[in-house]
This record gives sequence, C-alpha cells and structure tokens, in this order.
Amino acid sequence: LAESIGSVAGYLCTQGDQKVVGLEINANHVRKAQGSYVIGRAEFIHKGHRTHVVSVNVTDEFGNLASVGRITNVVLPKS
Repeated sequence: LAESIGSVAGYLCTQGDQKVVGLEINANHVRKAQGSYVIGRAEFIHKGHRTHVVSVNVTDEFGNLASVGRITNVVLPKS
C-alpha cells in the first residue's frame, strides 16, 4: 500500500512526460490494524527534479497508526 501510494504521489507531480520508478522502500509496522479498512496518507519529504522522497502513514479506521513507510522514487524521461 505504501509503495503504491508513494509512486502515485510522485507521478502526479510530473508533467505526464516522465515516469516514476521506485528506488528504495522502507517500512515499519507499528501495530496491527483494527476494523474494516485502513487509510494511507502520503507527504513529500523531498520533491526534486530527479528524485522524490515520500513518507506514507497507514492508519486504521480508528485513527491508530499501523505502519510508517518511506519510498524514494527516481524521475526519468518517458522515452
């Protein structure tokens, strides 16, 4: 989930003529998610021309933090 959200967030910041490729991902699972669904929220730590670093927090439906992830993406030409 964190990888998907981080990659989409990076792609949405491009002009469409670039592709975003995951370079590294790191995650810490803090606790078990409770309830029926989880929510993933992305926030940029770094948004450069060639790299993006995105932090993704995953919470359960009660707002409890379940997982913390960080993904580094490289931005490449779409050719």
